[in-house]
Amino acid sequence: MSTLPPRQRVREAFQRAAATYDAAAVVQRLVCERLLARLDPASFGSAAPRILDAGCGTGYGASVLRARWPAAHITAADFAPAMLAHARRHADACCAADIEALPLPAACVDLWWSSLTLQWCDARRVFAEAARVLRSDGRLAVSTLGPGTFAEMRAAFARVDRYRHTLAFSEADAIVAALTGAGFRDVALQRENIVLHYPDLSSLLRAVKAIGANAVGDGARSGMMGRAAWQTLQDAYEAQRTPAGLPATYDVLLLTAGK
Repeated sequence: MSTLPPRQRVREAFQRAAATYDAAAVVQRLVCERLLARLDPASFGSAAPRILDAGCGTGYGASVLRARWPAAHITAADFAPAMLAHARRHADACCAADIEALPLPAACVDLWWSSLTLQWCDARRVFAEAARVLRSDGRLAVSTLGPGTFAEMRAAFARVDRYRHTLAFSEADAIVAALTGAGFRDVALQRENIVLHYPDLSSLLRAVKAIGANAVGDGARSGMMGRAAWQTLQDAYEAQRTPAGLPATYDVLLLTAGK
């Protein structure tokens, strides 16, 4: 049984989050900047590469790509139309599509870029599509989240119940294997933790919901927590408080590869 949330549920979560996403997407912006730093500005023979931002969200990735390559032709793809409504200001074309099955011709882009979308997808399907749409000397840049993400949250919820409260994030080795299995070469991986801090648990959970990251798939709790369970959860998370506040760790994987 798949541990990923149903695609329709993920789409609906991001549709609802489109209006609040930019204000809450602190980590998403940081990760885009780090992923861009992994790409050589002279990666392409052309000063006007054709770029696909796969799973573009509201288009921050497209905006940083535009700053790096002003003459690029950027296509933004996302399966949540409400996200695309924001992204279109940064892109030359928009494509309402699932990145596991892109309605694009083969060998049509120089750079396939995707930041913090892969964790919601089947990596093998995504990378097979990436290999299909990339030109023979194309480049891939992808960021995703590893299993250390939200470790504090899982530890706190473990004091309350045995349900799953976060995605089952993939190991780095599995992502690399999916890339090489799709035919990519020269795979390079960088891994780092980004830790945000919040004044209280309610603020932390609201921030996660505001970016649409609250669909977790099989094994999730189906009902609301009672008052006693909520107090237990708060106490368990408070035990992890630092001088900066309640921590939320993001285990960030940054990968680049060539076709």
